[in-house]
Amino acid sequence: MCGFAGFVNETGNLEENKKVIQAMADRIRHRGPDQDDYYVDEDVSLGFRRLSIIDLEGGSQPILNEDGTKVLVFNGEIYNFQPLREELIAAGHVFKTRTDSEVLLHGYEEWGKGLLSRLRGMFAFVIWDKNEKKLFGARDIFGIKPFFYFLKGKKFLFGSEIKTFLESPQFEKELNEERIPDYLCFEYIPTNETLFRNVYKLSPGSCFTWQNGQFKEEAYFKLEYNINDTKTAEYWGNMIDDTFKDSTSAHAIADVEVGCFLSSGVDSSFVVHEMAKHEKVKTFSVGYAEEQYSELSHAEEFAKHEEVPNFTHKITAEEYFRETPMIQYYMDEPLPNPSAIALYFLAKLAREQVKVVLSGEGADELFGGYHYYREPLEFEKYQKLPQGLRNGLGGAASHMPRFHGKRYLMRGRLPIEERFIRNNYVYDHSEMDKVLAKKIPSKNPAVYTKKFFDDAGDIDDVSKMQYVDIKTWLVQDILVKADRMSMANSLELRVPFLDREMLKVAMQIPAKDRITKETTKYALRLAAARNLPEKTSKMRKTGFLTPLNDWLKRDEFYSQVKAKFESDEAAKFFNRDFILKLLEEHKAGKAHNMKKIWSIYCFLLWYDNYFVNIPAAN
Repeated sequence: MCGFAGFVNETGNLEENKKVIQAMADRIRHRGPDQDDYYVDEDVSLGFRRLSIIDLEGGSQPILNEDGTKVLVFNGEIYNFQPLREELIAAGHVFKTRTDSEVLLHGYEEWGKGLLSRLRGMFAFVIWDKNEKKLFGARDIFGIKPFFYFLKGKKFLFGSEIKTFLESPQFEKELNEERIPDYLCFEYIPTNETLFRNVYKLSPGSCFTWQNGQFKEEAYFKLEYNINDTKTAEYWGNMIDDTFKDSTSAHAIADVEVGCFLSSGVDSSFVVHEMAKHEKVKTFSVGYAEEQYSELSHAEEFAKHEEVPNFTHKITAEEYFRETPMIQYYMDEPLPNPSAIALYFLAKLAREQVKVVLSGEGADELFGGYHYYREPLEFEKYQKLPQGLRNGLGGAASHMPRFHGKRYLMRGRLPIEERFIRNNYVYDHSEMDKVLAKKIPSKNPAVYTKKFFDDAGDIDDVSKMQYVDIKTWLVQDILVKADRMSMANSLELRVPFLDREMLKVAMQIPAKDRITKETTKYALRLAAARNLPEKTSKMRKTGFLTPLNDWLKRDEFYSQVKAKFESDEAAKFFNRDFILKLLEEHKAGKAHNMKKIWSIYCFLLWYDNYFVNIPAAN
């Protein structure tokens, strides 16, 4: 695990380029505090920060092939690197290390782009081919590991985090103001753009080349459902169980101690159970003094059942608000999901004991864990009525006073592409003119998600919703906070549910065996029931709750947020009267505006970090 940075040289001044790439790598020292190294030639500059996990003595990067014509920088882990290494040795390749990174380098020599279809892991990497004067890079199929690039004319910079670009004289920092409405709706930018103009995200499952001043990106992997209706739910439960055992074992490979995050849910508990079979794995949990928001009692109870140590921390409101500004700096782009701050404290707790943890991210998206996936079942009979009749019923209901069933008639008339935009967007499209200080043309959020509905093909509505979430919510929110909050604490986070073999199983399971009217993750819970206590396997999903709604009503934190809302920066982007009214109504208990308030507040903290008072490199 590490962080990397690089750029195509504008000048041939090797000394100056070396200084720049060192500064870029130092900006993300938190991703790899154990070691740094660099490669600079007349064409490119590459920098690397290492967190030593595998081959502690020999795993330094950038790493070169035998004749020095190809150079690699790599962030992530390849879980099947050992069999690939043996295959490459049999083909005549000579290895200098025991690392998975060298497997990528020789694998590219042997198979070219075909290497990518063989990889089981999380990764973002770049290979410089000195003979062909070509950069080749790729990102894993889920987007677990980040990859950003700045592209303007002949300028091309890339790195594990956007903040590396701050140290480059080539970088032209500019706010991508047109994307603010998208952020306010989704909590993130739902395309490959970012809030920095000309800075982009490499798409999951994509690779790129840079040669002769030309950038080209293409997909090497396509996510597809391949539903198999011939098997029972019990069969799929067994398949999940067997495949997950293998995935967890692969994800546990390391030359350092591996721990686990543990909440009250079935996903992290399943991970802990598998790890606890082999050792008394250390587990880590956080909660709050406010017991109604805390999962600690459930986590502690399960840890005792598994006979593993459980380290805990109760987050206070004071430390939550104290750390939030710096957390928005670590995020690269504003991410107002309140659970991200809790995840930061969880990672901080774990890093006191271990360098690597396993966690349960991805199970909900792959196996149907969100309650809103049950909505198509509620509308199943209604959706069989002719569209014209549904339009008439829904239209008539919209003009009537509130009555039981009104929402059902109105919402159920719409096809899934129109009624499911994301799991819970913050500001409605119609509110943009009220909240923004000036008119910024914006698109209906359905415009962004329609592409993914179209890509999903002719499948059932539940599967379409999951497909869209995998392509948007998972990669733009869940995995962003998982990566940034763990790496902010120099901790490697691995996600065994997001495994290529697990995905093959998930894409075959019929919707009826993923979601029922009674429960979510049905097949996964059957697998868990073979291993976990009934209370745990049937635990309802609660999400990572926080007391933020209550804290924002307390004078000290209300005043803190209010000061930001009254600032000159706030006036630059937002209608101050409108956002202050949101805050006042929330404090008075007249409205539940926490998400709207927190989205604005996090944006202002982020803007301050990147455009007003940039923190020093750590």
